[in-house]
Amino acid sequence: MAEAPIPVYTNLEDLYANLGTSLNHAERWNHLAEEFESRFGKKPEYIARAPGRVNLIGEHIDYCLFGVCPAAVERDILIACASREVLPNSPTEEGMPGGVVAENIHPKYRRQTFAPGFKPSKTSEDEDVHAWHLDINTKELRWESYVKAGYYGVLNNYFTDPALHPVPVDILVTGTVPAGSGLSSSAAMVVASTLAFLAVNGKLDKPVSSTEHRPLTKGELTNMAVDNEKRVGVNSGGMDQAASVISDPSSALYISFFPKLHAAPISLPKGAVFVCANSLVVSDKAVSAKWQYNLRVVETLVAARVLAKHLGVSLDAGGKREKITLREVVGRLAGENPGEAELRTEELAKILERMDGELEVLKPTGPSDASGLGVTMEEMISKTGLSKEEFDDLFLSWVEVEATHFHLYKRAKHVFSEALRVLKFRDACLTGDASSTALIKDLAKLMNESQTSCAELYECTCPEIDELTKLAREAGAYGSRVTGAGWGGCTVSLVAEDNVEAFIQKVASTYGPYKDLKGDALNDAIFATKPSSGACVYKV
Repeated sequence: MAEAPIPVYTNLEDLYANLGTSLNHAERWNHLAEEFESRFGKKPEYIARAPGRVNLIGEHIDYCLFGVCPAAVERDILIACASREVLPNSPTEEGMPGGVVAENIHPKYRRQTFAPGFKPSKTSEDEDVHAWHLDINTKELRWESYVKAGYYGVLNNYFTDPALHPVPVDILVTGTVPAGSGLSSSAAMVVASTLAFLAVNGKLDKPVSSTEHRPLTKGELTNMAVDNEKRVGVNSGGMDQAASVISDPSSALYISFFPKLHAAPISLPKGAVFVCANSLVVSDKAVSAKWQYNLRVVETLVAARVLAKHLGVSLDAGGKREKITLREVVGRLAGENPGEAELRTEELAKILERMDGELEVLKPTGPSDASGLGVTMEEMISKTGLSKEEFDDLFLSWVEVEATHFHLYKRAKHVFSEALRVLKFRDACLTGDASSTALIKDLAKLMNESQTSCAELYECTCPEIDELTKLAREAGAYGSRVTGAGWGGCTVSLVAEDNVEAFIQKVASTYGPYKDLKGDALNDAIFATKPSSGACVYKV
């Protein structure tokens, strides 16, 4: 699936047939094209689409390189675009090579203009090079920051020759993925932006940094989008982008990241659907990253190094300090040789079960916090066997984190147990009776266990999320859990298909923030969804 090319449609009926049936896609696409022509005086040349995603199970383990089970949702980001003729008296940024005029259909987002600059920078070896640059304020993220992030990858992968210039572009954005909801509106925006700039510059038929004559693949677009989103200050693991790009309309995905990106479809049980419910607590993971998302990334990386040292796993081949991940720790412990003899699912499950008994080394031996499980910065450095300078360079030089105590034990315990739940979820979907209620209940049990682990071990939920999952189960859901980065955002619940309407009504009447919502506002907050297709481009 990751090796397939990006779908480019010239017929809207074919495109709509792949998007799902619960939303009126034709109305939105037509309105976007008409609005683009009204604002820019010309028809769009392309419309890029990237869906949001719901993660069914596997939270905060993708950046540890463990597999996850997401599905694309029908709600999406659309970006209409066209090249722009530069007039002699054009404003400075509009008239520069690659200058962008960006507008958003939502009235609260104002028109933005910007242009990339070709500036000197340093490589990791401290060599002087020139690269494209766009100003992105990671302290106060704005909607156009994600557009710029998508542009970055196109510029620095396809316009490395200073003599080559990207075309000036007009773009118009619309979306139905609620921002900060945990359905990955940010990844959808970055993927759609990347696609739009590729399309308008005629680069969809060219692979990244290669002289091969073939189209760009879904896997290459995913990797580019992951790197692009890091421009806004989020060290994403790749699940959001992979689900948005690779997904299939008939199934969920099992996505693995080690030793390379791989995606395979998994069938979901019949007779049940997934219902997404927005807690209405907005989670902007880029703004809060230093004490939430990025802090968890660092905690898992440090835990991996401490475990590797404790278990005698090889580290720092060639003398270079290594940011080993928890997935690489278990692989090396099991004698895995990536690319030659990768661990089979049952072997990986067996070693994950073993790891639960190896985590005591991650607990504090000195002063701790109220939980008794947090280690101080000083003890954490000591556990790695590194000097403070080496530790800072390896773990803190590329990211900003903020904490007084670090919970290596709890984070690793969640990651290993969640990775095992993902394998059980995948195997149940692949081998179970798709029409059996027993299969639905097995999947729901894993979802409920995941919610408990996210709340108690990874501490990435919030009171509203915990309440919403509880109310969902009381309203008849088989299982319910946080989905996405957490600290707000959405829950996902597994609900009997013939009970969806009653379920939504009951949750709406019992969850306080929903009580004043009516009509479209309520439909945007809580809705059933089926798997949708991944990202695509329509050539107008």
